[in-house]
Amino acid sequence: MGILNMVMGNATEVDLKEIEKEFADILVPSETLECAYKVIRDKWVFTNKRLILLDVQGITGSRREYLSIPYKNIAYFSVETAGTLDDDSEFKIWIKGGGFVKKEFSKRTNIKQIQMQLASHVLE
Repeated sequence: MGILNMVMGNATEVDLKEIEKEFADILVPSETLECAYKVIRDKWVFTNKRLILLDVQGITGSRREYLSIPYKNIAYFSVETAGTLDDDSEFKIWIKGGGFVKKEFSKRTNIKQIQMQLASHVLE
């Protein structure tokens, strides 16, 4: 990932070999990785069973929050693309039973590609 992408917060696809090592103790035996996106230090990891949102926190990045959302528990989701004067895109995921997750992406992020990956699981 280039330095400009990091500064701008662009989501870039991550090599699955890197994700396999990092998420080895998170995945269940029957779970396989499909693709992953990185935005600065955070990651969106798509498996055959769920979406894992990794939120790296703190100055050193040693504190991490792993939010697992099984596809079957996603009620609906929305994508708001950036406008002419708007600098960011938004992705919202509503969870069955209440609550939602909201993540912001840079204007340059291909948020539609991430939406397509999620839709391929939720709409099956």
